[in-house]
Amino acid sequence: MFAAIYGQSIKLGVSLADFAYAFSPAVEETETDTVVIDVEGCELLFGSAYELGKDVIKTASHSSEQGGLESKVNVAIAANPDAAIHAARFCKGITFTAPGEELTCLGDLPVKCIHYSLAGLEEKSALEIIETLRLWGVHTFRDFAALPVAGVSERLGQDGLKLQQLAAGKTERSLKIKTAPPQFGNSIELEYPIGELEPLSFILARLLNQICASLNAYGLATNMVQVELKLENKQTHELKLNLPYPMRDHKVFLKLLLLETEAHPPAAAVIAIAINCEPVKPRLLQSGLFIPLAPEPEKLELTLARLSKLVGPENIGAVELLDTHRPDAFRMKRFVLTDGKVRKGKSKGQRGKGKEETGDSTQPAISNSQSALGFRRFRPVLRAVVQTKGGRPAEVNAWDKNRSVYGKVVGLAGPWRTTGDWWRTDMWARDEWDVAIQSTANRQVQTLYRLYRELNTSHWFVEGIYD
Repeated sequence: MFAAIYGQSIKLGVSLADFAYAFSPAVEETETDTVVIDVEGCELLFGSAYELGKDVIKTASHSSEQGGLESKVNVAIAANPDAAIHAARFCKGITFTAPGEELTCLGDLPVKCIHYSLAGLEEKSALEIIETLRLWGVHTFRDFAALPVAGVSERLGQDGLKLQQLAAGKTERSLKIKTAPPQFGNSIELEYPIGELEPLSFILARLLNQICASLNAYGLATNMVQVELKLENKQTHELKLNLPYPMRDHKVFLKLLLLETEAHPPAAAVIAIAINCEPVKPRLLQSGLFIPLAPEPEKLELTLARLSKLVGPENIGAVELLDTHRPDAFRMKRFVLTDGKVRKGKSKGQRGKGKEETGDSTQPAISNSQSALGFRRFRPVLRAVVQTKGGRPAEVNAWDKNRSVYGKVVGLAGPWRTTGDWWRTDMWARDEWDVAIQSTANRQVQTLYRLYRELNTSHWFVEGIYD
């Protein structure tokens, strides 16, 4: 048996489906004002079907704080859900229809009241059939159900047969159960405060295992996990994991959260835990036969977290150049995967055309007789002792474990002064020189180097060599 509940004047923001869950776990939301519930077996809880209808109408009149709708509803009980829906929408109060007696309740309803969407028909097709029935002189559900099935099939097709089954109350289908939206979060209130990491890890493992099971059931992953810890001193401590790769391994999440907790411990004992995550689609990659193996993202993220704990988060990540004129200015940023579009190569004709256009540009082309100088930087730069004459370098001596630079300066260019960030404590200012140093072993050999002098400390350095 099925019970349809119809409420015409339900307030905005009040869900009729949520109200129906109090009477049965199997609920179909046909429309916002109509739901159908499966009442098979509910007699043990509510008594007869009529008592169930009385309880639904009584509860619906209660306030929303008491679980009601603050409005009147119609309840219809029938052997199939479609007959119950028609009865609830057009019969006030409580309506009970015994199996096989559907036309006793629905027979006098006009044909235009057929809920054609229950049969999956389009509006245009259903209205054409209803207009045809009107021209035939068929006005009620009883008249339509009395027509011969073969004649309806020949003249109105399969859509006409579906509408005739609805009018006769003889459709057979299962409820389209409304499932609640998935919740990828979990929380727990502890019986006693936890002030140590080991017992806290058992609680985190339990919550994470349930969340990852839900993600796996829906074929999803997450790249953000947020943990909220309620402390004994009535404060809140938050932990957040921003992952560069979507994952759903609860063991990896647990280890990352424990490392994060060790790095940022709460100020007091924990009395409640809440974990939430943002579900995303998992990232799937197909590796080629000749592509070298890379570390698994989960293991790589765990290794980076352990290194971050040892050397600090500011020393782990990818190098990013800063938008400044300061020499070698960079910072470490977290690894983030970006879906970059691969630029397609130009065709043979396009490449030739590009060369012709480049030849017509105003920039001068380099002739074959000219060659560009390459510059190799020393990492780290060499601390140098420089003798000057008239403020210009005259002799250079610099060395470290791997290389040495020494000799007289036989040619130079410069200086080029660069300064910046004068308003900060770490301001920088230096003079740069290009110098040609004569080898002491062979006076005909000269090597070109880049020198610079820090104006703040007057120290000299050899930055690199020209090839």
